[in-house]
Amino acid sequence: MARPFGAAVSGLALAAVVGVVPSSPAQAEPDIDDVKSRVDTLYHQAEQASERYNDAKLELKDLRHDMGSLKADQRRQDDRLGAVQEQVKDSIVRQYEGESLSAVGQVVVSDDPKSFLAQLSTMSAFDDLQGQLFADYSTELKALDIRREATEKRAAEVAATKKKLADEKATIDDKLAEAKSLLGKLEAEQREALTSRSAAPRTPPVAASGNAAAAVQFAMAQVGDAYVYGAAGPDAWDCSGLTMMAWAQAGVALPHSSSAQYNSGPHVAESELMPGDLVFYYSPISHVGMYIGNGMIVNAENPSAGVKVTSLHAMPYVGAVRPG
Repeated sequence: MARPFGAAVSGLALAAVVGVVPSSPAQAEPDIDDVKSRVDTLYHQAEQASERYNDAKLELKDLRHDMGSLKADQRRQDDRLGAVQEQVKDSIVRQYEGESLSAVGQVVVSDDPKSFLAQLSTMSAFDDLQGQLFADYSTELKALDIRREATEKRAAEVAATKKKLADEKATIDDKLAEAKSLLGKLEAEQREALTSRSAAPRTPPVAASGNAAAAVQFAMAQVGDAYVYGAAGPDAWDCSGLTMMAWAQAGVALPHSSSAQYNSGPHVAESELMPGDLVFYYSPISHVGMYIGNGMIVNAENPSAGVKVTSLHAMPYVGAVRPG
């Protein structure tokens, strides 16, 4: 149930909240259905941002993994380049040992790989020496440049994704604050009536089997818990955090994202739904719940409702997936 917010304000201010201009500002009151519709819209907009936030976190995790691999590749490539350079140096010294090595010396002491390569390529006296060594050095140098470019690109993508996370978090906070402000402008009695509409009904009997039984049992045990954007337990959840942790009890790993979960298993028709199936809502997908049978789902719904049982078609239904 939503936490009580501020006291009532004037009829004009309340009318501004719901977009109605009263004929008598001193007496007009907000229409509770209009307020509920606006609050639900704000919650959904915040949830959309929250699920984009979850997607961005998954993307950042993948990018960081790629960065680690690229850096390791770059270090190995750098080592191979150094090894080839040392072979070239050794060969030059062996071939010209005892002779004047002023030109050779310039090559050998070069710290710049490209300068080293350029000088080596101009030393026509080293034709016999160059051969495969020169080709190897050129190949390794190009490979290292490719690794460096890939690493720099991934680093830029990581920075962009971090900014995306910050932007989505700000959107979540703004929408949630607006919804709370809207609720706070209602009289306590009206606020109670609005939030009581989200009270969880008596839960129907659930017949689940196999891995799905563990997932359903866990999800149902969380009914009454709070909804918090980005949360995955133990006492607060967002929609995909709840389904992720529920199926984890059955040994099935799911990503913390409703859109990613939609691609995590075979799709099933509505007529073939079984308890434990994941059901998805809105387009683009931004909400997920768990089917529990009898046309009902359990889901982490929004900050006013928390985790609750509701009907399958309480929201715009998109499709279903069977994990495991």
